[in-house]
Amino acid sequence: MTTRTVSIREFRDNMTKYLREGQKKNIHFVIMRHGEPVANVAPLKRKRMTLEELEAELAKARAQADRGEVFTQEEVEKMLGM
Repeated sequence: MTTRTVSIREFRDNMTKYLREGQKKNIHFVIMRHGEPVANVAPLKRKRMTLEELEAELAKARAQADRGEVFTQEEVEKMLGM
């Protein structure tokens, strides 16, 4: 992982370029305003699933639902602190 600093104006003007570069080269950007850090922009890891992996995950999820291993909306909201 590499970390680079960039001014807020430079980042704003070239956001697409920085986001692509960050994703491709695993670069984290610290956004600066008047010499002070104000934000951290880091790429998310994207794992592409194969069709077989996706089908296996769906089958597993369906089996869990068939066994009643599900959460209600209220339970999810409680877990998320909503």
